[in-house]
Amino acid sequence: MSYLRIATHPGIFSAPLTPAQALGNVDGLVALGNVRLLAEEAGFLDVYREVTGGFPVRGNLVPDAHLAALLKQHGVRVLYTRDTDFRKFSFLQIRDPFSP
Repeated sequence: MSYLRIATHPGIFSAPLTPAQALGNVDGLVALGNVRLLAEEAGFLDVYREVTGGFPVRGNLVPDAHLAALLKQHGVRVLYTRDTDFRKFSFLQIRDPFSP
């Protein structure tokens, strides 16, 4: 969902993708054998509270906290991103996908 938000945003890109193009990219990614979609499972709100307990979460940090809680609930500990806000979540190891 974050990809769809960013890839289609006219304030971020001068020629953003159409919603259909962006969703087509997600379809292609999900079709790969080693990719799976994550969803909230029982106990998600407890994990969210744990992930966000050390600092106030509001505004633009809410979707990042949501994703961080999903990652934690599913045992994902490494996230490839350039979004420095994810460094606030101590359980995550952040890797810049554009660094060698």
